[in-house]
Amino acid sequence: MLPSSASSTPKIRAHDVFLSFRGEDTRNSFTDHLYHALNQRGIDTFRDDEKLKRGTFIGPELLKAIEESSFAVVILSKEYASSTWCLDELAHIVECMKKRELQVFPVFYHVKPSEVRNQTGSLSQAFAKHEEKTVLLGEVGKWRKALTEIAIISGWVLDKARYLVNFFDCLKL
Repeated sequence: MLPSSASSTPKIRAHDVFLSFRGEDTRNSFTDHLYHALNQRGIDTFRDDEKLKRGTFIGPELLKAIEESSFAVVILSKEYASSTWCLDELAHIVECMKKRELQVFPVFYHVKPSEVRNQTGSLSQAFAKHEEKTVLLGEVGKWRKALTEIAIISGWVLDKARYLVNFFDCLKL
């Protein structure tokens, strides 16, 4: 009989890349261009408005898509932190990253990595609003920690993000 680790099957990956982004900030600009460029290169990319099955709950479907992806590209924009949906998604991405099941690549879209890491500017304002509204302050702490952890990963700033597509080409997905 094989040891349990030898008999375990590799995790099935339904998607090469999962895109995490705030739709109002980037859906019809950078994210749209990145999504189409990756797909043109044969890189299966999950974007919430393209791959969700109609009639399903969005939350569980998105979490499953994260878990079934090899990579996550997190497009951090000025208003990313104003969305509790984005922050929940990010916390799950970080959790999967820590389990070594997901490689994460941040893109800083009109924000500096230090702004995200230190949660200053518009991110600070977003968290102040969350803290006013949220009964579960543990959630806010989890979101803050996830943003900090993503911001310490070497990523791309907007002017260099065009190289991201070529990077995925090199991975031979």
